Amino acid sequence: MRRAAIAVAIGCGIAGAAALLAATYFARQVVVPKRQRKEDLQIRRVFRAADATLMVELPASARTTAPGRYSIWFANGTGHACIGEVVSSDDAAETVTRRVERVDSGDLGSAKVGIWSGYVYATPEPLGLPYSDVQIPVENGMAPAWNFTPTDASRDASTWAIHIHGLGGSKAGALRGVPVADRLGYTSLVVSLRNDRDSPGSSDGRYHLGLTEWHDVEAAVSYAVGQGARQIVLFGWSLGASIALQLAASSEFRDLIARLVLNAPVVDWSGTLVANARSSGLPSWVARLGLQMLGLAGARWVTGLDAPLDFLALDFLARADELSVPILVIHNEGDRSTPFAISREFVSRRPELATLLTFPHAEHTQEWNSDPDGWDAAVENWLRNVPPSSSVSL
Repeated sequence: MRRAAIAVAIGCGIAGAAALLAATYFARQVVVPKRQRKEDLQIRRVFRAADATLMVELPASARTTAPGRYSIWFANGTGHACIGEVVSSDDAAETVTRRVERVDSGDLGSAKVGIWSGYVYATPEPLGLPYSDVQIPVENGMAPAWNFTPTDASRDASTWAIHIHGLGGSKAGALRGVPVADRLGYTSLVVSLRNDRDSPGSSDGRYHLGLTEWHDVEAAVSYAVGQGARQIVLFGWSLGASIALQLAASSEFRDLIARLVLNAPVVDWSGTLVANARSSGLPSWVARLGLQMLGLAGARWVTGLDAPLDFLALDFLARADELSVPILVIHNEGDRSTPFAISREFVSRRPELATLLTFPHAEHTQEWNSDPDGWDAAVENWLRNVPPSSSVSL
């Protein structure tokens, strides 16, 4: 009996240590910036069709056969190509051929592997809209941004759209919302955030899931106000949507925020991260242990955070009553990173403010990619017809 008890105790200790290691790994994965993505997409063939159109042949998968517009990054991120419609497929060879709309950089013909992405625009140039590079003063230096002026010079440009990218991304990811803003006569500012590949890092070099990053966007709003902005529309993608909610609730400029357009928003970080862990095969309780580490000042040796994360402050299901600005939530039920159910619940808590726009199954933040024209038309219609926040005086 004693030997059995010792064996059980040893087994429990090993299991407990394994769970602690798993929770530690999970916690670090949440906040440690990722600088590189693995090029895991095989590029079978690049060729010219009979009409000289450039084509790319890829292994068929749910991603590569999805309708819409996407991109391939290749050559360790130095090459970028915009990928358009599916032209043909070969069930026997399990391949799909798509049209290449343009190659922005690099030699796609010599590429053997790449990364499938929703970043259709790597830089502003393919948009064909007038812009300039500007620098926004932030806590640890200057954050680069792209400033787009409306193409119709006769329009009142005092409404500014601030475009905010997602976790682990770059400001290029938020360019998809700029054409709609331009058609409405808005001035656009596409911003960078601390610890992304463009902006100065935080003192601890860690993501804070919007708790500190929103101050960088508030600095961008301050810049816009200094340039004559009288009302602000926030376009937020994933983490960027979480940041937009923080601004709408807490910024000194919140009375200037007229509307929020939130694409695949992270409304509740705790619920989102637990759902991510569960879909990856990690037990929920291990994920919750990792979140507890992120919320403890004494766990800095594990997380590297200067300050613990306050997941209550990151929960806008609980904070929904603090909001007073019209919100368009854009999401799809197939999103495996940010649960659609959380977006639906958020909208149900503030139906007088929030509208839910659903799209067919797509990858995270790729609602626009799955139907660019439909996304543009729906967002433009909503912005034209929904009155701004009553706090904004024009």
